[in-house]
Amino acid sequence: MQAGREEAEEVVPVPDGPPPAPSRPDAGQWTDESLLAPALFAMMDGVRAHAGGIYLLAPGEPVLEMAVMAGLPRAFAAPWERVGLGAPIPVAEALRERRLVWVGGEEEMARRYPRIALVLPYPFTLAALPVATTGTAFGSVFVTWPGAHPPELSDWERERLLSASGRLARSLEQRTAEGRPVRRGQDVAIGAPVAGVSSAVEAVRMVGRLPDGLCSLDLDGRVTYANGAASRLLGVPVRKLLGHPLWRTLPWLEDPVHQERHRAALISRQPTSFTALRPPGDWLTFRLHPSSNGVSVCVSPARGPAARAPVPDAVRAAAQPAVGLVAISHLVNLSGALTEAVCVQDVIDLVADEIMPAVGSRVLAVVAPEAGRMRVLGHRGYADPTIVDRYDGMPMSSPTPAAQVLASGAPAFLESEQEMRECFPDRPPVSDGMAAWAYLPLIASGRPVGTCVLGYPQPHRFGADERALLTSLGGLIAQALERARLYDAKHRLAHGLQSALLPRTLPELPGLEAAARYLAGTEGMDIGGDFYDLLRVGDRPAAVIGDVQGHNVTAAGLMGQVRTAVRAYSAVGQSPGQVMECTNRLLLDLDVELLASCVYLHLDPAGERVMAAGAGHPQPLLREPDGHVRPLDLAQGPLLGIDAEAVYRTVEFPFPPGSVLMLYTDGLVECPGTDVDAELAALSDHLGAAGDLPLDRVADGVLALTSERRLRTDDIALLLLRSLPRSR
Repeated sequence: MQAGREEAEEVVPVPDGPPPAPSRPDAGQWTDESLLAPALFAMMDGVRAHAGGIYLLAPGEPVLEMAVMAGLPRAFAAPWERVGLGAPIPVAEALRERRLVWVGGEEEMARRYPRIALVLPYPFTLAALPVATTGTAFGSVFVTWPGAHPPELSDWERERLLSASGRLARSLEQRTAEGRPVRRGQDVAIGAPVAGVSSAVEAVRMVGRLPDGLCSLDLDGRVTYANGAASRLLGVPVRKLLGHPLWRTLPWLEDPVHQERHRAALISRQPTSFTALRPPGDWLTFRLHPSSNGVSVCVSPARGPAARAPVPDAVRAAAQPAVGLVAISHLVNLSGALTEAVCVQDVIDLVADEIMPAVGSRVLAVVAPEAGRMRVLGHRGYADPTIVDRYDGMPMSSPTPAAQVLASGAPAFLESEQEMRECFPDRPPVSDGMAAWAYLPLIASGRPVGTCVLGYPQPHRFGADERALLTSLGGLIAQALERARLYDAKHRLAHGLQSALLPRTLPELPGLEAAARYLAGTEGMDIGGDFYDLLRVGDRPAAVIGDVQGHNVTAAGLMGQVRTAVRAYSAVGQSPGQVMECTNRLLLDLDVELLASCVYLHLDPAGERVMAAGAGHPQPLLREPDGHVRPLDLAQGPLLGIDAEAVYRTVEFPFPPGSVLMLYTDGLVECPGTDVDAELAALSDHLGAAGDLPLDRVADGVLALTSERRLRTDDIALLLLRSLPRSR
């Protein structure tokens, strides 16, 4: 694949921003088979695609619903019948980004959309396009080709696809304006045999004389023809085969591996085969030959090692029902997404974006036990958020489904309001607008960590498969939630410790304007050894900035000790160099095997001068009143904590009114793969241009500049000091 092809894809000319859902009646009110199916068929025919589908935006939801499909069984797309607009799949991405999305094969699918590739690991190519006009977004369309299609989309294919999607969007816009919007069409069976037309008699006789079994399957896997040899080999009369999928009639074929071969043949359009055991001991070979309207199956006795292999006891056991494709997809999608979740809010957002659209729920809430009461960790979809807030702090003994599920660890599926009233007659009345609910216990490490509540706007029947799927999803959510709550607890601890060790506010000192910022690195516990301080020494200001080695609690604790030591040595009237020397000896006496860099200054705004000493720290920048920026050469001594006999010189510099000093830690300019000199030059240019602004704005601009230029990997401490004119 060519690098950067995704960025070069043709962009559909519609406005930026989230797509507005057109005003439509309730789902299911309109059906119009005369538009969607023909439009899809024409699009596929125009580019010789073998399958495709059209999605439309659900009314009032950021959700795409499949409206019509062609060329493949709809069951193959069941995991994606409803997808959130933020889902990482091509049809959603095409509408979000308003562009044609091209996937040039199974390797590219695995790289860009691994969750789809895990469920459909077959060779095929795919194009997805938005269906939108200048003013309205309606949905998306996709088409697919077998794996033999070239890995690049040709110019004529791109042009025809864009033209066809544009025509469809204009037709939908016109019908919506006329008050008859299109919701759903009838799936297209390409090349399906015409009812009432019989096969040639001689052809039937010829097939009947063949020793191999022959079956014809439609796109859904149902048997439409079988010869006598197939009946004898399979051990089932022809009349029982017709009209049913083979794996439904033959329990010994109900195996995920066998059904996967059928899907692989239809999607890739390549012949495939498998061997299966017909109890008690007959091995049969099935060869599948796909086409646009179904699959021809040739059945024959297995030859070679498979025919002579002993039959394991496990294979003789009755076949268990296979896990559905929908369940597999949801579990794969959620488990993959939850690996990216860091905090509790990440978990809430991922469940809302990945699972709610797929299972059809409209609202979500997650509650957890805390000191005998329920705490609402997060929610989504409620028109009135105060409805959920009423549960926050409710005793665990309250007569509510969420509390019972937390206590019992058993899920509760309430299919209607009547069932809710019958099961929980003492439940406080709640007008959440829902008519069915699933309460999923979140159990991790053998203990309940919360309850996930899914609400449905209409009565909803939870079948056995759906209950099993939702319960499994609850287990995945529980594990992610436990990790996330632990992370949040550590984050709060780290943030609290860091805040306690840094000044809450900067003092107002005569003749001086000041601003400070602290940012933890983008990785880790948001705690480190960077520090700053502004203090009064006699009748003059003093400032310090430093960086203790490390990004952990030990570094933060030592940082607090160094900051306290600087304050103590400053209070006795020592010069900047003497303060550095005393702090250096203290660090060595502590024997913590950590080093620190530091710059300490005495400021004399009235005398228009600054005296400073440094210990291996980045040189401060001085912006002079005329806008010129230069680094201060402090002739620094070694890092603190290395040499007890180290000497630190005090250097004096002019500091006239209007001057700005920038003190910073190395995280502002140093990062792997960057040029420190280039970063310093950019920082100096920014300070020179923005130095006349209020220092709070200057500080925010400096941090924004750093974020734009590179990913932050280290802590940043920033202290800005401006000498004010005497008249102020």
